[in-house]
This record gives sequence, C-alpha cells and structure tokens, in this order.
Amino acid sequence: MELQKYMTEVFTRIGEQDTDRNKHADNTPTTPQVPEPTAEPETVMMLHPVDPQDIYQVAKKHLHKKIIQRIDPAELERIPEQSRRTELKQLVESMVEADTHPLNPLQRATLIEELLDEMLGFGPLEPILREPNVNDILVNGCNTMFIEQAGILKEIPNPFSSDSQLMEIIQRIISRVGRRVNESSPMVDARLPDGSRFNAIIPPLALDGPLVSIRRFGARPLRLEDLLNFKSLTGDMARFLEAAVQARLNIIVSGGTGSGKTTLLNTLSAYIPHRDRIVTIEDAAELQLQQRHVCRLESRPANIEGRGQVTIRELLRNALRMRPDRIVIGECRGAEALDMLQAMNTGHDGSLTTLHANSPRDSLSRLETMIMLAGLELPISAMRQQICSAVNLVVQIERLPGGARKITRITELTGMESEIITMQDLFIFKQLGVNAVGKAYGRFECTGILPHHLHKINEAGIHLPGEMFRQRIMLEIS
Repeated sequence: MELQKYMTEVFTRIGEQDTDRNKHADNTPTTPQVPEPTAEPETVMMLHPVDPQDIYQVAKKHLHKKIIQRIDPAELERIPEQSRRTELKQLVESMVEADTHPLNPLQRATLIEELLDEMLGFGPLEPILREPNVNDILVNGCNTMFIEQAGILKEIPNPFSSDSQLMEIIQRIISRVGRRVNESSPMVDARLPDGSRFNAIIPPLALDGPLVSIRRFGARPLRLEDLLNFKSLTGDMARFLEAAVQARLNIIVSGGTGSGKTTLLNTLSAYIPHRDRIVTIEDAAELQLQQRHVCRLESRPANIEGRGQVTIRELLRNALRMRPDRIVIGECRGAEALDMLQAMNTGHDGSLTTLHANSPRDSLSRLETMIMLAGLELPISAMRQQICSAVNLVVQIERLPGGARKITRITELTGMESEIITMQDLFIFKQLGVNAVGKAYGRFECTGILPHHLHKINEAGIHLPGEMFRQRIMLEIS
C-alpha cells in the first residue's frame, strides 16, 4: 500500500506540472518565436537542424535530470528489488511519452531501457553484462571501451557521456561491497553481483580518466567436458588430471594473465570428492565449487584509517585450525607461499592453487621468490626441498595467438639432484605456427614417460592403462 501511495503521488506531481505547462502554453502565440536568452539549452538546439543522435542524447540527459529531481533515492530503496524495475518503468514511460523531443518509437523504447539501466543498474555497462559471451570489459576513460568475445578484443567508441557518469557507476558498484575509491585511495578491487571481478583506478593515478577492468565469469561453471569441446586439452589429459585430483596430488595451475588459470582451477576442483571438507581462500571470491562441504574465505583490505586488513596469509593460517581436508587458494602471490607448502606437507594433500608464471620451471622460481617474502632466511636447498616434497604437478595453461587457451604442459616434479628440482613433461602442446586468420595451430603430444606418482593414483583405487602414456601425437589443431 505504501508503494502504491508513493507511485500515485509521483504521477500526481507529474500531472500537475504538465497542467501548469499547458495553461502557460494557452497564452502563447502558435507561430514560432525567437527564443529569449534565458531559454533552456535543449530548446535552443531544437530550433535548428541537428543530428538525430544529438537530439537523442539531449532528450536522455534532460529526462535523466528530471527523474533524479522527482524520485527520492530513499523511497526507491524501499521498493523490493525484484519489482523495482517494473515499478520505475511505469514512471519513466509516462515521462518519455510527455517529452516533446522528436523521437521515433524505437528511440523511445531504447531511451526507456537506458534510463532504467542508468537508475537501477550500471548504465552503459548493463547491456554488455547481460551478454553471456563477453569475457572481459575494459574501459579506458569515458570515450573508449573494449570487450573481449571469443578471445578477440572489439572496440565500442564513446560508451559514456562523461567521466562523471563513469565515476558514478564505479561508486555504485563498489558501494555494494563496502569498498571505497577517492583521491586518497584511487585503486579498488570488488566483485559484481554475478561474481565477476571488478578493478578500477581513477585520477590522479589514471591520467586520461577512470580505468575499469571487469573479468567475467559464466553463470554455469565450466567442466572438463567443456574444455574438451574447446580443444583446450585431450581426453587422456583430462582423465589423468581427474585421477590426480581424486588421488590427492598437490597441483599448481600456472599461467599468464587472462590465460584461464582460475577457470581451470575451478574445473579441476569439481573432481574433489563430496566427502572432503574444503576451505577456499581468495582475494576476490571467484571460485564456484559445487561440493556441499565448502568454507569460503576472502581477504579484506585496510579501511580508510589503514586498519583492519586481513591478508591471504592470515586466512591460510586460520584455515589450518578449521580441520580442512583440502585447501584451495585462488592465487598464491606473496608470503603465504611458505604456509601453503607447509600445509601441503602436513596432511593437507590434494590442495590446489594458481600462480603467475610463463613455464613450469618459472613457477618454481616464483615460489622461491615468494618464500623469501616471508622474511625467513632459508637456504636455497631447504626451500627447494620444501617445494619438491609439497608440489606434485604443475599444469601450465597459456593463451595463444587468436585467443585460444590451451594446456601446454602437464609437468611432474620427481625429486632433487644436488640442489636442482627434477621435472618431467607428461603431456605437451607444441605450437607449430599461426594460420591466415591469426590463430595458433599445433598438436598435443604424449611424451611417453610413465608418471612418477602413478603409484599414488593406483593406491587411490584408480587404474589408468599404460597405453594412455604411450609416446604419440594425440590431437592436431589446425
């Protein structure tokens, strides 16, 4: 009843203003008059030939200002979220119909949707966020935006009317998760309601206007079957990784930015048995584990006074007191690497994590560097011994020319020789070139080496045929 009363009052105010305007018009000559210097800017523009798109933008700006003036945000918040758009649409439609700007029916329908997106959603980002096949959204100031579809970047010019509109959308996004961004704290990480990762950096650090990066995640988590359809790996590689997860091997997913590390980690985690208690630790919650017994932890940045920060390392130490069977760290990037290796060495087999590296060997070097960040002066031999005894597999994933993502190596750690960690490739992808349309082509190969940890897989009751590891070309990608 309160909602109906509020909407009735709004429509009544609109009707009274329209009536006053009509009374005034009755005493005005019907022939066009030269506008007075005090006329509104949009009226002046309407007296001269202008581009239809300019008329549309003038109408949009004019109506958006009127809506902001007539609707109390506090009253709008009282409307249930599921019916908020429907209720507000009635008001917007009436205002668009009463507007005098010469717009055709298609423009009016588009204007209504854009105004609703502006009021309730994320403005120009809203229709893009509704597209399921958009993977990344990259905003470089108000005049330029790129979206990635099927691995290819496409430009959308002039997506925002001004930097202030873009800043308003940024503030709307981060306010929902209790984050802040201003001149004193010009960088922010957050996540959208659908789980997508959001990053923004604003002036004075961003010289040409606010910069926004949005990493999208599908509504349905990808499965190994989906990766097989995308030819990101072969059937034998999928069977081996599934067996490795079920046999509680510790796995690191390594790769560059945008290579699909988190997606692959999420895919591998689907094969953790439902009986296991899993603790996930992330900077921004992205993982979508489907098991019933999952405890999700997320780090927290410092508040405006510089207090209250909770790091990945602190969460990891606390997780060890939560009786986890497996620990899944969204990304290992600092001193928590030492605690993660110790956890893997002290009864938390089957743990998973990702890190940035260009090859399996580089991933081990990065682990050594991150261990040093813990502040302990460990000898190189001790660090490498920790890594060798904790990590069983490194799965390297890369984004190739043309946008395709492939698992390029499944590499096993086999032991130590002197102070060097020994490794062997079980499966590899060899890129042979780039075709006429810029897409990489190559082939998946099995190296013919029997896995060093095959006995652990057998002990878990999983039997992989020896024929699976025969040296051969498994699949050619053209």
